[in-house]
Formats: sequence, structure tokens, C-alpha cells
Amino acid sequence: MKALLIRSLLVLVSLFLAVQLWVFACLLWWQHFPVHHSMFMRAYSWSSEGKPLDQQWVDDANISINVKRALIAGEDAKFIYHHGFDWDGIRAALQKNDKKGHVVAGGSTISQQLAKNLFLTNQRSYIRKGEEAIITWMMERIWSKQRILEVYLNVIEFGRGIYGIEAAAQYYYGKSASQINATEAAKLAGLVPNPVYYQVNPKDRKMLRRVGLIRRYMEYSRTPE
Repeated sequence: MKALLIRSLLVLVSLFLAVQLWVFACLLWWQHFPVHHSMFMRAYSWSSEGKPLDQQWVDDANISINVKRALIAGEDAKFIYHHGFDWDGIRAALQKNDKKGHVVAGGSTISQQLAKNLFLTNQRSYIRKGEEAIITWMMERIWSKQRILEVYLNVIEFGRGIYGIEAAAQYYYGKSASQINATEAAKLAGLVPNPVYYQVNPKDRKMLRRVGLIRRYMEYSRTPE
């Protein structure tokens, strides 16, 4: 019985290490090459019954500074200052959740969101959060902040089947990501928390309030050099 337990434990440890090695290899590859597939994109493809997925990679130099400032203002104001985890934001989210009695805030940084987007799912569990933390830790040490933001902007969802800022810019405004102005950028950033819902409910009060705040604070956003 003891031997079986030890063998089972060794198998689990081996599987865990194999997954981390695979993640590490992917991060090394994506450090220099475009990302055209993420776990979220695969999940959409599996569940969309053949509906097309729109994602077009665009390099950092061809993404409007307005977009970068808007996403940082909306999702992670301390992006360039932390190493993957905003501990103050996490504490604030825990306090808010405790007050409400259920999960209403996550406190995730851009790096954490990207880790989940690339490799994990939306399913909430301590195991998933633990793996997200490991991937975030690795990502912050392999990639520059500029690369993290570049990949993030190329893979996040902006509506049903719309992934990445280039596809979003073309879909909503008929222009490239490099041409997005400040107001348009704020509106695109406003979609991120619930893109499928806000895509069909652009006048939602919560959405409009969020867009207004993003537009107001964009000028204070610090982007990676």
C-alpha cells in the first residue's frame, strides 16, 4: 500500500513537472514568435460549432499608444511597477469579496490574465489559481513588460470570436490598431471584463461608467519603454 502511494505520488510529481516544462518551452518560443493560439481561443473553437475566429497578430510598434494606455488604465494601473502580482489589489479584492459574501473582484494583473488566457480556463479553483501564479512568475522572468503587454493585446477577447486588438479595431471601427484614438481605445478597453455581453450591450450603464473612468485616467498610465 505504501509503495503504491509512493508510486502514485511520483507519477503526479512527474506530470506536474512535465506541464511546467511545457509551459516554460512555450514561453521561450513565444518570446520571439507571434502567438496565434491560446487556451481561450481553442475553447471558443471547440464550442463555436464552426463559427470563425478572428485574430490577426500585430507587432507592438503598430499598436496605438492610446490602446496601451487604455488597457493599463482599465486592467492594471501598476503594470510596469510590479513583478506579476499587485498585492494591494489582491487584498482589496479579497476585502470586497468578503464584504459581498461571494466573488465579485479578482485583483488579477495583466500578467495573471495573460497566463490564464494562454494556458488555462475560466474555471475557478485553488489549483487553477496556483498554476496561474506559477506561469505568471515564469512569464515575468522570461519576458519583458513590453512583450507581456504586446502578447496580451494580441490574444484577449473583445467580443464573440474577436481576439486581439487588430481584429477588434477592424471589427468596431474599420481601421487598424495603429489608428485607434483615445476615445475608441477607452471603449475597447471597456469591453474586456465581459466582452461578449458588452459587444451586444454597448450602452450598459456599468460599461459606460467604466469607459468614462478609463478615458479620464489614461493620461496617467505608464507604458513599458
